[in-house]
Amino acid sequence: MEYSKEFKAALSAFSNVEKDRLIFRLLKKDKLLSKKLYFELIDQETTDNKRDAMEELVQEKIVLASAYIGNQKYYLSIIRKLSAEITEHVKITTDKFGEVSLNLLLVNTILEHNKDLTRQRFDNVYKLYLYLINKIVKALLLIKKLDEDYWMEIDEQLESIEDKVHQNSYLEKLFINNGIDFNWLISDRIPENFDQIIRDIKKQGFLR
Repeated sequence: MEYSKEFKAALSAFSNVEKDRLIFRLLKKDKLLSKKLYFELIDQETTDNKRDAMEELVQEKIVLASAYIGNQKYYLSIIRKLSAEITEHVKITTDKFGEVSLNLLLVNTILEHNKDLTRQRFDNVYKLYLYLINKIVKALLLIKKLDEDYWMEIDEQLESIEDKVHQNSYLEKLFINNGIDFNWLISDRIPENFDQIIRDIKKQGFLR
């Protein structure tokens, strides 16, 4: 939404007391904005501190959630909620590196329970596997926007994920069937036109 000069002038004409009241009313309605301002203005923790805490949270919650792998609908709902917490962290801190690394950590930690997953029928884990593939694809799209100094650390995560995928025949086939090339799981091998490649794949009805 664009604001006219007249509207901006009217807001500027508010007294300090009126502005304070307006700000607090808006913050009560927007908890995310409130958390973001708190982080930017007075929080003693840095983005790195917040990311470290999120890493621990991801690993702890995935371990607890693994008890419900047999109930895939509930298990996937837990994963989605955890993913939403990562998204909130990114919005509050603008942690671009964390947006990639935390989501790859999520995928990696889930796949550490490969033995439990491979015991499930394919139709029970299909939605989860497709969800994980889309997580990886999104991470690959974001990697190209990161400083190359981060690539080595990211590549370690991608290598670990690839190893686990190859240990799971259903997941491996789903990667291939959805047009995802394993050669892309290295930062400097992600095609320059990767976003267009993914759009074309989705137009064909894959990754859905």
